[in-house]
Amino acid sequence: MKRALAAVVGLLPALALAQVPEPEGYRMDHYRAPVPETLAGAAVVGPEEAHALWETGETAFIDVLPRAPKPANLPEGTIWRDTPRDSIAGAIWLPNVGYGAIAEVTARYFRDGLAAATGDDLAHPVLFFCLDDCWMSWNAAKRALEYGYETVYWLPEGTDGWSFFDFPLERVTPHSGHP
Repeated sequence: MKRALAAVVGLLPALALAQVPEPEGYRMDHYRAPVPETLAGAAVVGPEEAHALWETGETAFIDVLPRAPKPANLPEGTIWRDTPRDSIAGAIWLPNVGYGAIAEVTARYFRDGLAAATGDDLAHPVLFFCLDDCWMSWNAAKRALEYGYETVYWLPEGTDGWSFFDFPLERVTPHSGHP
């Protein structure tokens, strides 16, 4: 028994370092899971590189953390409070645009939000993030590349990695027009 346990424990470092391959399309489920180290067409950055981009003010930071909708069948008089979101200071929050499949109204909201953040300039750099090990930002960055954005950054560590370095966070609300 001890030998079997030692063998399993010995495999843990190798399992932790296992590469997650990029899917051919979008990630369609299990969005909070290990992510790839790459995104074809995008530059993958860590928190310190993202902070350097943030300091220049030349890159639009796009937070894609999903937001639960208010349930339609709440009993009358029930108080609904959205979960607050602390994000990278100056970021625009476009919730729910990082799912693998999105409705046309959400795709339009995403395009409109990107246009607002970039001055409708496909050459304007954009950086996508969510939380650590969150496929939402990977999907959103991939979708922005398909929309024609030329300089796309992806911060896989998201606000978790950002806050680890004590970089500035601020309370945000979803960008107007949220579906």
